[in-house]
Amino acid sequence: MADKSNFTPEEWKLVLSSPMLAGLAVTMAEPSGIWGMLKESMASANAVVTAGKAENASPLMKSLLADMETSEGRTAARDEITEGLKGKSPAEIKMMVITKLGQAGKVLDAKAPADAAAFKSWLKYVADQVAESASEGGVLGFGGTKVTDSEKATIAEVGRALNVA
Repeated sequence: MADKSNFTPEEWKLVLSSPMLAGLAVTMAEPSGIWGMLKESMASANAVVTAGKAENASPLMKSLLADMETSEGRTAARDEITEGLKGKSPAEIKMMVITKLGQAGKVLDAKAPADAAAFKSWLKYVADQVAESASEGGVLGFGGTKVTDSEKATIAEVGRALNVA
């Protein structure tokens, strides 16, 4: 079983940021205003905490949660996410995020082969949770579409980038 020690500092930053990247991909697919973005951010954070504290959590998940509970860990993840995004459109950000997820998947395959499949499936689950957390096109949180076609397509892109179904 892998944990933080299996990765270089740069690789770990990428793995550490991967749950937020998975959520951000969906957010950028269909930006939903401030309340929707807050709901989507909370869904992503909740997925990390829930997975890291689960009874059957892997050492990799526990390491990720432990780092995300520190200021340094959150800063490292945020820096990895925001690098190169300034001045980009939502579509450009989404593509950069998908690319980084693909890189994270390759790092996981190489450095944590026993944990990679489950971790990458979980990242896709994070994208699903973010998509389901806020309706698009409603008024003040009422009505609208729970998961749009654009979000469904982005979840599929996340799956392809991570090489998971």
